[in-house]
Amino acid sequence: MVEMMMMIDGMSCGHCASQVRKALEALDGVSVQQVTVGSATVAFDPVTTPGSRITDAVEEQGYHVAATTR
Repeated sequence: MVEMMMMIDGMSCGHCASQVRKALEALDGVSVQQVTVGSATVAFDPVTTPGSRITDAVEEQGYHVAATTR
């Protein structure tokens, strides 16, 4: 598993965090560790779901993502 930390611009409330969490939880091979206003941390299997698909899922919700993996 790879851990990805995302800084997410445009989130302003708990509803925003809920929408991001829901989008991330819908992805195969992704375990959501934390979602707060402005950030999220997930663990994922890059064979099942590439990191770019994870950031795309958040951006499809209308936010801008800067991500780092480790």
